[in-house]
Amino acid sequence: MTAKSLTTEMVDPVPGAAAPHLPLDGGIDTVQLLTPEGDRVEHPLYSLDISDEELRGLYRDLVMVRRWDAEATALQRQGELGIWASLLGQEAAQVGAGRALAEGDMAFPTYREHGVAWARGVDPLHVMSLFRGVDNGGWDPVATRFNLYTIVIGAQCLHATGYAMGVQRDGAEQAVLAFLGDGATSQGEVNEAMIWAASFSAPVVFFCQNNQYAISVPLERQTRVPLYQRAAGFGFPGVRVDGNDVLAVLAVTRAALQAAREGQGPTFIEAFTYRMGAHTTSDDPTRYRLADELEEWKLRDPIARLKAYLSRSGAADAQFFDAVEVEADELAARIRQGTVEMPDPAPTEMFDHVYAEQTPHLAAQREEFVAYRASFEGGEH
Repeated sequence: MTAKSLTTEMVDPVPGAAAPHLPLDGGIDTVQLLTPEGDRVEHPLYSLDISDEELRGLYRDLVMVRRWDAEATALQRQGELGIWASLLGQEAAQVGAGRALAEGDMAFPTYREHGVAWARGVDPLHVMSLFRGVDNGGWDPVATRFNLYTIVIGAQCLHATGYAMGVQRDGAEQAVLAFLGDGATSQGEVNEAMIWAASFSAPVVFFCQNNQYAISVPLERQTRVPLYQRAAGFGFPGVRVDGNDVLAVLAVTRAALQAAREGQGPTFIEAFTYRMGAHTTSDDPTRYRLADELEEWKLRDPIARLKAYLSRSGAADAQFFDAVEVEADELAARIRQGTVEMPDPAPTEMFDHVYAEQTPHLAAQREEFVAYRASFEGGEH
């Protein structure tokens, strides 16, 4: 299917009529290096020279991140987290993009990039503390080169573009990776960010995880063309990659980041993937999508395809896979114990990090709050 015919099929001329879904494989323009069956394929523009050790490392990343996600979902269901945004099905997109970053690059996540956090060395418990509500994110964004999570949809793209313009003016050979979802492309902030990035040739890569649904709204209700084609309107390249193929994601993102460092400006990457679970643990996806759609996407599982390739190529054996599972169980146990044992913060801590230096107005609010709590018998300060 050509880009032209795909565009035509996506048009819905009748208001309220059902719009057709995009092809499950993303179409012929999609970059793929590893098929769903686990076979390596070539691409005319993107290649990846990778060792067996690195392949095993990517597999370990995928398994560990999925196990973390499963444990976090269970903890939320048991009342230990206020909410959780699952990445189930999107592991390859996040790990591939995260591992493409160079040491000095900076990543700006949404609230679902747990796989990128893992790749940047963020302790999972520092992410869990955010969803448990004991802090606003416990990791150091400067040390990890991974910014704090952004709940406001699309706002991180402005942050990333501004940071990239600063890097550009500092003369540093660094790139910035901004994460967003397909729903965020409908937000004004994202389009403004791309206008600024294009106008100033900022070294930023916009990495869109197209998981097919903006909560309950399917992609076809938001756009009449594939998302990656939108980049042309802003004056920079766009590329669609199989978001369930960790090798293709790594190759495409690495190339885009290198182009940004070399002064070639921004790139828009559409990682064509699927959200296997709910938008968050407060969502019920059975109300807006069919079970057979989910079953079809299970055949494109990012972990299964890499495991198949590792097994057939002889790059890994059963002992390796078993060892990874044991390590994943150990990680889950550490996450569970660490989460339930997190101490609650002192109520007055909400005033401590609003500004670098506390203002008189904020200090007065703090005093009023302390006095109010003291008015209750046994109240803590």
